[in-house]
Amino acid sequence: MELQNFRISEFDSPDLKGSGEEMRTNFLKKLQEARTLAGIPFSINSGYRTKAYNDSLIRRGIKASPNSSHLKGLACDIACNSSTERALIMSSLIKVGFKRIGIGSTFIHVDLDLDKPQNVFWLY
Repeated sequence: MELQNFRISEFDSPDLKGSGEEMRTNFLKKLQEARTLAGIPFSINSGYRTKAYNDSLIRRGIKASPNSSHLKGLACDIACNSSTERALIMSSLIKVGFKRIGIGSTFIHVDLDLDKPQNVFWLY
């Protein structure tokens, strides 16, 4: 799949080169739509995660769920460094139809996991 503003390698789990290929096409298409609408770069902090990498985050005390949507290729964390960026990113994600968004002080988590509750926002 070709993406206008992303390289699939941006979504690689840090422990497995090429694993960004595990990202779901429907998620990436919607993310690209949001990026185009926002008109600003989206820097991906975390995309696909292997189980081993996700487990290592949990062991280190980093907030990661054992059933993370990152494991399914249905989530990413977008770096966010200002209120203006946060507003642009959040607005574009909502407008294109994302219904699960987590807000951290330096990132925004977004996922398209239909197995989890919809129409939710949460704070980290």
